[in-house]
Amino acid sequence: MASSNKKSGASGGNKLGLWLGIALVIILLDQFTKVLILGNFQLGDSRYVTSFFNVVRVHNTGAAFSFLANAAGWQRWFFVGLGAVATVFILVMLKRHGQQTLFATALSLILGGAIGNVIDRLLHGYVVDFIQVHWSGRAFPSFNVADSAITVGAVLLIWDEVRRVRKG
Repeated sequence: MASSNKKSGASGGNKLGLWLGIALVIILLDQFTKVLILGNFQLGDSRYVTSFFNVVRVHNTGAAFSFLANAAGWQRWFFVGLGAVATVFILVMLKRHGQQTLFATALSLILGGAIGNVIDRLLHGYVVDFIQVHWSGRAFPSFNVADSAITVGAVLLIWDEVRRVRKG
């Protein structure tokens, strides 16, 4: 009995490299795109791409939808700390549940996105956003690759939970 538990745990552990690899790809893609934006756009620049999409350069000192962006500066370290705690929690969950493909994929995307944005906060004091979607004169708040990965990861977590509840 004990060896089957070990084997199950080892199976999740053996996949840890895969999940960390996915997170690393997200981090690298996120940081690469942000370097391109920082090198080619001034703050506030916007380039039309399609009737519903622009590339812009925005600095977000807050969280999603610029939440706490106008705080006195303490939010930078709060979000760095929150990202560090989330990273540790996700690593533990990946180690324990790495054999659950959908769940671990979701966590890997969230991990990569969280670390990508923490890197920005540490390097710049803000997150570089550059994707702007708009429709009928209304623009959705700008975002980046890390935000996209976090969002897709969250959707996958919800999907995984719905599937789990339906099975049970």
